[in-house]
Amino acid sequence: MNITSSAVPIKLDNVDTDQIIPARFLKATSREGFGDNLFRDWRYDKENQPIEGFVLNDSKYTGEILVAGKNFGCGSSREHAAWAIADYGFKVVVSSFFADIFKSNALNNFILPIQVSDAFLGYLFEAIEANPNLEINADLKTQILSVPSLGMSTNFEINPYKKECLLNGYDDIDYLLALKEVTQVYEQTHIYAGV
Repeated sequence: MNITSSAVPIKLDNVDTDQIIPARFLKATSREGFGDNLFRDWRYDKENQPIEGFVLNDSKYTGEILVAGKNFGCGSSREHAAWAIADYGFKVVVSSFFADIFKSNALNNFILPIQVSDAFLGYLFEAIEANPNLEINADLKTQILSVPSLGMSTNFEINPYKKECLLNGYDDIDYLLALKEVTQVYEQTHIYAGV
């Protein structure tokens, strides 16, 4: 996974899963269609008209990277929040802190959550505000988030198992199936050999 894209900034801290996808939209059991209601109560008024000034309604901000404030994805543990983000088209979410369950749900839905320092996040927000077309690169293989045009970069951490899954497009079952040959060799050399 190597994504180069402009970004959409949500410069708010403590965005919880009910703000990401309100509870009234959780009745569906498939993952499709949730993007239509991503940040629903911030995007639309009670008459379902777009709220002027909200970033997702501003055509100058587009891209596959969502840059969010600190403590993104807090609140209830609904996986639908990750579904909504993915269905909208985001492949990367950058924040200075993620709620653990949201982070896990994001990874399980092939969204890369990148945690950066508060200072780096602040620089990103300033840079995007100055240039909404600013390109950001998220390179999972090297674990580097960068803004090439500004010479800004930072390393990020990721669980090695989840990194392997994202790089290969594996869910948990796919990962186990990919180890079939290794498992068979182990069985032949250890279990059946009486070791």
